[in-house]
Amino acid sequence: MKTGFFLPLVKWAPIGLSRYAGIMESPMNPAEEQHPSSPLADPWSLKPESSKNQKPQCVGGFVLVHAGAGYHSESKAKEYKHVCKRACQRAVDRLKAGALAVEAVAAALVELEDSPFTNAGMGSNLNLSGEIECDASIMDGKSLHYGAVGAISGIKNPVLVANRLLSEAQKGKLSAGRIPPCFLVGRGAHDWAVGHGIPPCPSEKMATKFSLSAYKRNKRKMELAENMETGHKQAKKRRQSSENENGSGCLDTVGAIVVDLEGNVAAAVSSGGLAMKHAGRVGQAAHYGCGCWAENACNMNPYSTAVSTSGSPFLAGEDRVLGGVIVLRCCRCVEAQPSKNIQGILVEFLWSHTTESMCVGYMSAQDSKAKTHISRLPPGTVPGQCLAIEGGVCRLTSATE
Repeated sequence: MKTGFFLPLVKWAPIGLSRYAGIMESPMNPAEEQHPSSPLADPWSLKPESSKNQKPQCVGGFVLVHAGAGYHSESKAKEYKHVCKRACQRAVDRLKAGALAVEAVAAALVELEDSPFTNAGMGSNLNLSGEIECDASIMDGKSLHYGAVGAISGIKNPVLVANRLLSEAQKGKLSAGRIPPCFLVGRGAHDWAVGHGIPPCPSEKMATKFSLSAYKRNKRKMELAENMETGHKQAKKRRQSSENENGSGCLDTVGAIVVDLEGNVAAAVSSGGLAMKHAGRVGQAAHYGCGCWAENACNMNPYSTAVSTSGSPFLAGEDRVLGGVIVLRCCRCVEAQPSKNIQGILVEFLWSHTTESMCVGYMSAQDSKAKTHISRLPPGTVPGQCLAIEGGVCRLTSATE
């Protein structure tokens, strides 16, 4: 049996004045009206002991992806939505094939990295030297293992290296009792990837006409700023106007979070980093507990949680806070009515950003296609000084033997 529904929630608030404190509610039928409306209480009750000897025939998974927080121009809206839709479909295909969450989330990231419209993998920002160096990380909520690469160049899909590091670490110690690496950077990361069967890709082939033109514009601005006393202020104004004129703006880290048919969660992120960054710089996308996080439910906590960030979410800068995040929380539950032979997963999910916009997509294994959306701050609000939050609830159920 399948069920899957999504209930949207939309809120925004100026930072410092108020914050999200709502609960995403699920629709109720007349038989449930006497119960509390919270999806984390009745009519959904946590009764794992009642289903210990029951095996689910099918429990659908769920995926939520984002194409980076920043500015998403209307002229490229279709492309941003399309890549999110493809990423969701790729992950769901893996889930339907029986893959675990960590495999599905890696598949979604590969799709995001392959798009020339995202700042990850193909088409990433160029650094000061005109080269592409990427960061990526992935975390398995079941084992709490983590894999990451930083400032890696010459690899088309950095997330595959991060995922391979994670899987190799799960095999245990190396010869002579050596501890396997979980985080590699630079040339060492590249050589390790090639040595483990991940094909190299010349950096120049990863650059696109969009990333190359952005590099040339940024380089001219830097040269002008160095030759003018007031160059910094003028360059800042020109940068803001040129982003709107060119419809490109700046995007940051892409990511995805997944819950699989066993209730395991996983998260991953990938990024080309800041434009014109110093060679060798490692951004937050690669750092443990900073770019992404995933943790399965345990005895002390009945909820599984997965998080994927973009930019520097909710870390205060000079006069504004820029970034975005997607969050998933789920728990196993048994439907109280009408049958106790129904078990499943209740998934709460949301995305939040302080940038002008954030493009997301989500899909359950029961859906025929993904839903995509570009969340934008309300007109007249100031990016970095306002917070947007949207989200919903997905119910995944199955019959037990």
